[in-house]
Amino acid sequence: MQPTIFHKIIAGEIPADIVYDTDEVLGFKDIHPQAPTHILFIAKLEKDFVSSIIDITDQTAHVPTKLIQAAKDFASEKGITGYQLKFHCGKDGGQEVFFLHLHFLSQQSL
Repeated sequence: MQPTIFHKIIAGEIPADIVYDTDEVLGFKDIHPQAPTHILFIAKLEKDFVSSIIDITDQTAHVPTKLIQAAKDFASEKGITGYQLKFHCGKDGGQEVFFLHLHFLSQQSL
């Protein structure tokens, strides 16, 4: 498998506007925002890599929950009271980067 742009962001090979960073999850601004606040959340650990919701297994079923919790924590930290969370699933579902990521969109600005 070829590394995706998200692999390269985690490795520090490509810059990103990081707004959330823990040992397990990274959140950064989308380069093509669809809302005043548009953040992508990804799992940082190789053991948590999943290409899409479509590919979730018993061993990786915890990953979407980890991303949702990170988004909830981010919103709370930033005082954002309303937002949307989206997973694109597969090419026909609008997924462009095959590295599981959660879109956080809010009409409130950071």
